[in-house]
Amino acid sequence: MTTFLFVLLVLFFLARFVLPVVLRLVVGNFVKQQARRYGQGFGGAQPFEGGYTEPHRPTNGNGSSVHVDYVPPRQKPRPSKDFKGGEYVEFEEVK
Repeated sequence: MTTFLFVLLVLFFLARFVLPVVLRLVVGNFVKQQARRYGQGFGGAQPFEGGYTEPHRPTNGNGSSVHVDYVPPRQKPRPSKDFKGGEYVEFEEVK
């Protein structure tokens, strides 16, 4: 009986203190590995390896960074002339 309680106590302490540390290491390494794979597809950037750098944004002469070549004209939605209303849906009120 005492050996059973001792084994149960040891398992409890392993699950309570050791398991979270091991899981944190395993999941952390997995996240870093996936971030490296993601970065390889986009120019080799390492998101967790260095500091954050602001992306380069080209500017024109007056300091603004937006250049619009063409803006299509807005068309107002025209209501249909032959629309006479919706169809009637019969319903029952449930109390």
